Amino acid sequence: MPQNKAATAAHHQMSPLLGVPLAVAAGIAIPVQGRVNGALGATLDDGLAAALVSFVVGLAVMIAASLLLPRGRAGQAAMLPVIRARKFPRWYLLAGAIGAIFVLSQGLTISLLGVALFTVATVTGQTVSGLLVDRLGIGPAGKKRINGMRVLGVVLTIAAVAWAVSPRLGAGFDVGSLLLPLLLPMAAGFLVSFQQAMNGTQTLHYGTPITATLVNLVSGTAVLLIAWLVKAYVAGAGNPLPGEWWYYLGGPLGCIYVGVTALLVRSLGVLLTGLGIIAGQLLGSLALDIVLPVPGSQVALATVLGTLLTLAAIVVATLPWPRVVLKSIGR
Repeated sequence: MPQNKAATAAHHQMSPLLGVPLAVAAGIAIPVQGRVNGALGATLDDGLAAALVSFVVGLAVMIAASLLLPRGRAGQAAMLPVIRARKFPRWYLLAGAIGAIFVLSQGLTISLLGVALFTVATVTGQTVSGLLVDRLGIGPAGKKRINGMRVLGVVLTIAAVAWAVSPRLGAGFDVGSLLLPLLLPMAAGFLVSFQQAMNGTQTLHYGTPITATLVNLVSGTAVLLIAWLVKAYVAGAGNPLPGEWWYYLGGPLGCIYVGVTALLVRSLGVLLTGLGIIAGQLLGSLALDIVLPVPGSQVALATVLGTLLTLAAIVVATLPWPRVVLKSIGR
């Protein structure tokens, strides 16, 4: 049996040449989802309600996939036996709560920090924890050595994102006074790597990312529903739901992101998957600002160059550098 499992795991290994572009593609879904959910939040006059609607629609999509697709049904059949056998810690089932925390951090801090500082804070937390999660072997890819090139890739990524979003920082912006609010999105970003590892581990045991994504959305929806009920009780509900179909695309886009990352961390590890996602976010944001600009958006040279530097950082962290190069910068 162990040999069969090893053979199956080897069969599912994906080359970084394929996996990293898939991670970038999944990352592109995030700014598109953000644009859709932002428009829905403005229409509802309630950003928390928009996040809840996004999760509920995504949950409906994954329930349908679990019932209609053969792999979805197989994953559902495997889920309870896997949980009963304690193939992974049961608190992994709460991975979706991290996604809900991330969304809540957006609603609580973006109005204070702005999108630029929020992005830098979350990326910093995510890239640092990606190194930690890989080193501890929490994800399904097991322990991955932290060599100098990976650390350099992390440093370059943080610098590149800061450079890319720098045109959006207002003149005289006092970052020092916002140090405490910065801690929440940084913590949310730090937790994202753990969420990816937890979802990837569940995917490994269920045999499909469909079931892992479904479980993720169940716990995330529960957290957001509780938060929205409290908010509605205190401040009242927002406007009624709009009739236009495109307002509800955020949920399916979230399913793509969660499912693809849960699949990729098995082969790439959490750090490389995260770097690919970050590059996709910047590329997607840049494309949206060019093709579908909103008031206040701008495409500056620093944004383009920072995005390109992020792609270079992925190359630095991904390539199988010769041992002599790794020794020269420290392993």
